Amino acid sequence: MYRMGAECKIEQNETDNACCVFTVIKDRPPLPPSRAQAVLVKSLPTNYTYRQSIINLFKNKSFILLVISYGIMTGSFYSVSTLLNQIIIFYFKNEEMNAGRIGLTLVLAGMVGSVICGVWLDYTKTYKMTTLIVYILSFIGMLMFTFTLGTGYLWVVFFTAGVLGFFMTGYLPIGFEFGVEITYPESEATSSGLLNAFAQIFGILFTLIQGRLSTTYSPLVGNIFLCVWIFVGIILTALIKSELKRHNVNICSGHLTHQAVPSECPSDKASSSIKLDCPPAFLHETSL
Repeated sequence: MYRMGAECKIEQNETDNACCVFTVIKDRPPLPPSRAQAVLVKSLPTNYTYRQSIINLFKNKSFILLVISYGIMTGSFYSVSTLLNQIIIFYFKNEEMNAGRIGLTLVLAGMVGSVICGVWLDYTKTYKMTTLIVYILSFIGMLMFTFTLGTGYLWVVFFTAGVLGFFMTGYLPIGFEFGVEITYPESEATSSGLLNAFAQIFGILFTLIQGRLSTTYSPLVGNIFLCVWIFVGIILTALIKSELKRHNVNICSGHLTHQAVPSECPSDKASSSIKLDCPPAFLHETSL
């Protein structure tokens, strides 16, 4: 009886929580958090579909470049994290405990990097420049990690793994924010979802290939494989055209024509993009 009563109480709590979610929590806040969101609420057509949003995103050349470069960076991080124990044990026999600690260092440094890079991006609004710099520093970190493994000094590997984790994980929020900027007014959930999907695809492919290279030859060959791909990602990132569409809407108060219909929307061909009367200096990212 006691057990049945406890189960009934749990079910009642779950029912109450569900009711709160559907009745108390609103679909959106009473006031939009930004001017860009306010424009979307007023201008987005009701018959605009998820399928149309994906089609528009894949017609955006800058977003395609970002998706590939983001997938390369994140996939490389996933691959290194997955094969880290195998890599460390190859160079340092019977150091399973320290292999785990190096992995912890990678994660903790990444947490710090994500916060710092996010704050920096929010402060400067230099999306492409920050993305490119962090990408280059991640490449340098990967080179350092690759060629210090054979030195025989664990403390050096701890340091280089921390540097690698700091910049590789720090790139993740930057990539998401950059994607939202260059795809506005498309849904943030759609662009972020595609970025994450490609990250998983590249992660699986890189893990399989690097694992095979490390087993057949050595971890050095597998790490060099990732270094080559990260360098390719740097080139792709440099080719991205930085149009800060969402940021332009937020800063151009008083100069904004309230039309934020996604490109090639079937319901409004004439309003194919955000129309701004901002000064030309605002249309593209400025340098530091």
